[in-house]
Amino acid sequence: MTQATIDAPPENTRHYAAGQQAEQAGRPSHPGRAIITIDISGLPCPAPLLGAKKILDDLQPGQSMCLVSDCPGTFDDLSAWCRFTGHTLVSPTTRSNGPTVYLLRKSGKEHVSPIPHVTLDMRGVACPGPILEAKKLLKGMQAGEVLQLTTDCTAAIDEVPAWSREAAIDVLLALELAGGVREFYLKKT
Repeated sequence: MTQATIDAPPENTRHYAAGQQAEQAGRPSHPGRAIITIDISGLPCPAPLLGAKKILDDLQPGQSMCLVSDCPGTFDDLSAWCRFTGHTLVSPTTRSNGPTVYLLRKSGKEHVSPIPHVTLDMRGVACPGPILEAKKLLKGMQAGEVLQLTTDCTAAIDEVPAWSREAAIDVLLALELAGGVREFYLKKT
């Protein structure tokens, strides 16, 4: 990773010194913007990692935080921990006055939607139409490929999981969108 030099932490953050209780801001964060900054400068490892864990545990998936640390082992600790937990170490940035600012993003459902090979939008089509069309498409797909089925058929909530148990299909993800629309990610096995 490359490191840049900055003079101040990112804007729109809340700042806390080591030992203070950090409170969640309660609003979604822009993917590159931290909603909380915690300064652990002067404390040795594992304090920076423990501080990051405590804050990220209270954030929503996709929200970000900044951790300021001058401990030389922080980068290695955070890198290993992020690989283990699925969180993202977005960037370490060395400040001109010495400490490094680490931007971390919490993992979660918002960032794990599978990438579909085929998309089938069946909004407005009554059941069993969406399932019949999905079956036709999946029949021609290769094992491991993913179909994204979008439907507003209310029966699909029960029909898709029941059908997938009978067929060689895995439901990777089922999302409820606005207006009663459902999105299913189906993988052919």
